[in-house]
Amino acid sequence: MNAKTSSEGEEEASGTRNETLGKNGYLGEAKRGQVIRVAYVIAALDLTFLFMQMGVMPYLAKSLGLDSVGFGYLQTIFGVLQLVGGYIFGRFADQFGARAALILSCASGSVFFLLMSLSTSIPLLFLSRLPGVFMHGIPGAQKVITDMTTPSQRAGALGKLGLCFGVGIIAGSALGGVLSTKLGIYSPAYVGLVGSLINTLIAMVWIPSQTKPKSDHHVPENSLFMIMFSIISMDFFGLEAVESGYLMSYFGVLQMVVQGLVVGKLASHCTEMTLLRLSVLVFAGVGLGMALMRTVWHYCIIAVPLVFAFSMLATITDSILTKAVPSSDTGAMLGICASVQPLTRTVGPTIGGVLYKQFGVSSFGYLQLMVNLGLFVYLLRSKIPLGEMKSQ
Repeated sequence: MNAKTSSEGEEEASGTRNETLGKNGYLGEAKRGQVIRVAYVIAALDLTFLFMQMGVMPYLAKSLGLDSVGFGYLQTIFGVLQLVGGYIFGRFADQFGARAALILSCASGSVFFLLMSLSTSIPLLFLSRLPGVFMHGIPGAQKVITDMTTPSQRAGALGKLGLCFGVGIIAGSALGGVLSTKLGIYSPAYVGLVGSLINTLIAMVWIPSQTKPKSDHHVPENSLFMIMFSIISMDFFGLEAVESGYLMSYFGVLQMVVQGLVVGKLASHCTEMTLLRLSVLVFAGVGLGMALMRTVWHYCIIAVPLVFAFSMLATITDSILTKAVPSSDTGAMLGICASVQPLTRTVGPTIGGVLYKQFGVSSFGYLQLMVNLGLFVYLLRSKIPLGEMKSQ
């Protein structure tokens, strides 16, 4: 009788302890929610600073005497560094935890902006790209979120990073244009330096040192036009830094609306294969629109289906990878997936710079049209078993 009572007491205590610690075994529900919100804040700030420098970088490069092809090489170097660093960063996160990985990313951002603020010549500008090897704020935030959520919660929690992306585009693009116009071309670098240091402190204070790995994430889509957008907005559209920032902010608003109101509803009613095909088909149509585009107002119209296709494809790949990859080696998988976008930024700027210089903006559209039509035909004939599954 006493043994039974003791056993029941232990089970009750264990249940109480598990309820307090939460489903991941380390933190309670309220604490995990707080950590996830902090991860969103870090991601939004990180993207804001990134887009802030992206908006002024072509103008800074031009002021130092770098042409569009040289700027393509600059972007390629940054892409190579992120490509190489993605897997290393993921392994670092596996070995030392999400908190240490986020601190590394934010600290690297601080060095990045410091070097950028000192870039008074082309060699120094290229040198400023080096810290990009460890600048992986979004994969770091994804790592925190996957560690802190159960499989049933994960899709929704990761999906909200799309809203952070929208906030980053809107705030960063607008701030970059205004700051560079009012306070000088290097002022966004100063703001990014201070902001990245603050982000580092936030990660040190609010992210717990121990989290439990659970899953993985995420393959974003890219296009040559988006990779070369900063050069196109300056040379083809003839926009100033402020106007270019407003255009990117418009892109961010569209992403928030589409991500919040459209993508989730479609994903809950359609199979993954249907949405995958739809995204690729829309990308093909956008390619045709880009080939015929002549003014910035044309781009504002084309941006609507473009953002839809970007957001939908990101959601579908999120879902597929979350279901397909085992729970082990979370950080390594995040690093590999995060390397896909740098891969496109590695080859994209060089190819894009040559195409733009030789054939103009329309060449991006025709290339995108042909590639996506070919991919659409492949998906129609594909036997990939996604048709019966719906995105969650």
